[in-house]
Amino acid sequence: MNQLAESEQWCGSDEEFAAFLTGLATDDAPRLFAIAHEYGHRQDGWIAAYGMAFNDYAEVVSTEGDFRARAESPESALATFTRFAEAEDVKVHLIWLTQPPRP
Repeated sequence: MNQLAESEQWCGSDEEFAAFLTGLATDDAPRLFAIAHEYGHRQDGWIAAYGMAFNDYAEVVSTEGDFRARAESPESALATFTRFAEAEDVKVHLIWLTQPPRP
């Protein structure tokens, strides 16, 4: 703990501090998303990857665990998985799993 932190310790209760930390975590939490493959015209589907969208970048991990990337945005991660789609009849979708933060 540095000198500034020692002089400015939290004065509230443990519960108040826990609520403060929960607020920080909630405010800064990344949005969760998935990248899905659609085969044919709605004939079948598969979740190819899951990701977290931070304010200025996205992290994505394939569901098979063999690919991980940092991208500029979820949309750029989607473009990467579009290039990975092997068949011509595969359409790639970005699916948001969490809502955007409230203003």
